[in-house]
Amino acid sequence: MSSSRIRGARRTSALAALSAFVLAATTSASAGRLLADSATAAGPVAQARGAALGPCMIKGSSGVQMSEGIPTGPGYARATGTVHALNLMVDFPDARGEGSALDRLAEFFPQTQEWFRTSSYGRLDYRPAAPVPHWLRMPKPFKQYGIERGAPFDPGYRGLVDDIVKAADPEVDFRDYDIVNIIATPNAGPSALDTVLSVTFAGNREAPVADGIPLSNTSFVYSRQDDGSGSYAETGYRVLPHENSHTFGLPDLYTQDGGGAAGHWDIMSEDWGADNDLLGWHKWKLGWLDDKQVDCASSPGTSDHTLGPLSRSGGKKMVFVPVSGTAGYAAEVHVRGGNDASVCRPGVLVYRVDADVDTGHGPIAVSDATEDSGGCTRSPNVHAELSDAAYTPGQTFTDPSTGVRISVSKGGGDGEYRVRVSRRG
Repeated sequence: MSSSRIRGARRTSALAALSAFVLAATTSASAGRLLADSATAAGPVAQARGAALGPCMIKGSSGVQMSEGIPTGPGYARATGTVHALNLMVDFPDARGEGSALDRLAEFFPQTQEWFRTSSYGRLDYRPAAPVPHWLRMPKPFKQYGIERGAPFDPGYRGLVDDIVKAADPEVDFRDYDIVNIIATPNAGPSALDTVLSVTFAGNREAPVADGIPLSNTSFVYSRQDDGSGSYAETGYRVLPHENSHTFGLPDLYTQDGGGAAGHWDIMSEDWGADNDLLGWHKWKLGWLDDKQVDCASSPGTSDHTLGPLSRSGGKKMVFVPVSGTAGYAAEVHVRGGNDASVCRPGVLVYRVDADVDTGHGPIAVSDATEDSGGCTRSPNVHAELSDAAYTPGQTFTDPSTGVRISVSKGGGDGEYRVRVSRRG
C-alpha cells in the first residue's frame, strides 16, 4: 500500500480544505439499520462509574445484540474526546455521481458535526475529513455488488469495501480514523421511501482490513431521506448521526415489524422528519452525562428528585429506577430546545430500558401519559401518538407489577420539574 508519509501530507491539506468547506457550508421506512447479528470486538474506553450507581448499571445476558447495558461492550468507537471520521463519496458506472462529491458531502456537514456537539454538550469533538474530494468510481456496476440489508459483511459488501479501499488507498491512511462513512451517490439503488439500504457495521471483528486495521465501525449511506415535504435541507442529514451512533454502541430502538416503542424521542428510533435528540439513558451510556447528573432510586420507599431539561448542559438530568439486574425505568425532562427543538408537549418522559432485548426489537419503551390522543405533532414522518407522551404536573406513572410509581409533583423554575419516585420493599 502507499506510503503513510505521502498520504499523511495529503491528509493534512485535505483536512484544512474540509475545515474551510465545513465553515463555509450552509444548511441548505426510518433509514439506517444496524445488522442485528454484527459481532463485537474491542473498542471504547469504559466510563468510570460511582458505586452509588451500581444498582442502576443494568446488564444484558451474554449474546444480546448491542445491549442497552452499561458499560457498553467492547468493539465500538469511543464517544468522548476527539473522534476522526473519514468520509468517502462513491459512485458506480451505472450510477454516476449527481453533481460534485463535495455537494453530496454538504448534505451531511456541518450539520452532523453540530448535532453531536449539541447532543454531547461538547464532550464529543467530531472531526470529519474528506481527503478524496471527488467521487471514487467503483469498477463494477452497483447492481453487480448485490447490496442488500440483513447480512454482516456478506460477499457483496466485502467486494464493495475491497474496491473502495483500493480506490482510496493512494490518498488515504485508514489508520488516521476512528470511524468511516461511505456516502454513495443517491441514484445508486432505490429511494429510501421504497427500500432502506443505509446500514452500519459496528464493532465487527470480522470486518475487511485496510492499512492493517479492521474497518469495524463503518457506516454506509444511500439515497436521500426526502419525503417531499420540503424539509430535506434541514433534516435529511440525520441518517448519519443515527448511523454513527451505532459505531458508538447504541442499538436501534424501532422494532423490525415497524413498531414505534420509543416514538420520536430518540434518533435511534426515528431519524426522519423533525428534530430529535438522544434519550438520557443513551447520553449516560456514552459518557455525555456525569454520574452526578443521574440519581439511582434503587432503595424501597419514596425519594424526591429535581430534574432540569435534557437539552441544557449541567444539573441533574435523569433518575433511574432499577426493577431487576437487566431492566428499569428512566425519568427525564424534555422541553423545546437544542436537538429537541420540535417537542410539542414539555414534561417528564418515562420509559423502560431492557438490556436483555436485542437491537431492533424495542429495547426501550416509552410510557404514554395521554394514551390514544393522536399526539400533538403534525410533523411528517413522526410517530405522532407518542409525541405527547410526557407526564405533566399532577400525573403519575404506575407499574403495578413492580410497584414503581413516578409522580410529577410540580414544575420548577427554568424548565425544572420535581419528580417523586415510590417503590415497595
